[in-house]
Amino acid sequence: MAAAESSFKIILGSSSMARQRILAEMGYEFTIMTADIDEKSIRKEKPEDLVTALAEAKAIAIMARLQHTDILKNVACPTLLITADTDLCGLFMQVVVYKGTIREKPCNEDEAREFIKGYSGGHAAVVGSVLVTNLNSGASKGGWESAEVYFHDIPNEVIDSLVKIH
Repeated sequence: MAAAESSFKIILGSSSMARQRILAEMGYEFTIMTADIDEKSIRKEKPEDLVTALAEAKAIAIMARLQHTDILKNVACPTLLITADTDLCGLFMQVVVYKGTIREKPCNEDEAREFIKGYSGGHAAVVGSVLVTNLNSGASKGGWESAEVYFHDIPNEVIDSLVKIH
């Protein structure tokens, strides 16, 4: 699909292949920048507050980096920065609520295996957020969403293959 002519520029604040694919399939051209933040240092009790704070922290970090680049120089149109917090790839979501406890990305293969085994035959809530910031005006709008995910029993060989690809 040919890139759509746009009256704005897009910076995708994510390395997520799923997000890149969505924008590309919609015909948008965009620049990719990632935020180098310590996500584990951001703590909130409520999952919706956590994903919102993480998306905001990513936007702040990227905006700070942009001050030291030429990306925004000589841009005649508005520039939108899109940051989000949920890995759309599958079981390794950024924030999952399981039995009332917030679970973030697993730290290692053993923890990943433990998480997936726990989901087998059960359910969890996936919580995500998106923040769109107009870098010219400084205005931003965002929100969060939650979805309940129900799992069939997950065989050990499937768990092993999921852990290996991530």
